[in-house]
Amino acid sequence: MNDDMTACWALPLLAPGQVQKEMTHNEALAALDMIVQPAVVAAGVDAPPEGPAEGQCWIVGDTPTGGWAGHAGEIAGWTAGGWRFVAPRQGMAVWVADRGVAARYETAWKFGEIVGETLLLAGQPMLASPAPAIPDPIGGATIDAEARATLAEVLNVLRRHHLVLSA
Repeated sequence: MNDDMTACWALPLLAPGQVQKEMTHNEALAALDMIVQPAVVAAGVDAPPEGPAEGQCWIVGDTPTGGWAGHAGEIAGWTAGGWRFVAPRQGMAVWVADRGVAARYETAWKFGEIVGETLLLAGQPMLASPAPAIPDPIGGATIDAEARATLAEVLNVLRRHHLVLSA
């Protein structure tokens, strides 16, 4: 193999006149198999599993041991040639099967977070950034305790769901 790698994923590049090009090519394909539409069995695992199936991947935990030592936070994939590792890049997303959520890499893995500006359902905006705070009902010439309690509870529910800010 040569020292030339792609800029983004450090995939090995073929060199002119290189012998055994298939080895370099196969290494690149093994890495691509792990990073194109990635899915992992589990995340935060520190020890390599016993008897992994070819193609299975994991997100390595913070204190890896054994064959994963030195690869904290990386994606470990089992191949016919043994363990392969891919360091995550900013914005990379994977499906984490045991949690049933997507994970996104920023400076660390974030699990189950969905980041956006608006939630659309059937093409209609349903949620957006929280509206300004709505104060609790107070004052007024006529006091209706039941109406005030109901409004306060509605506001509490909206605040709990982060639909409006707290006053």
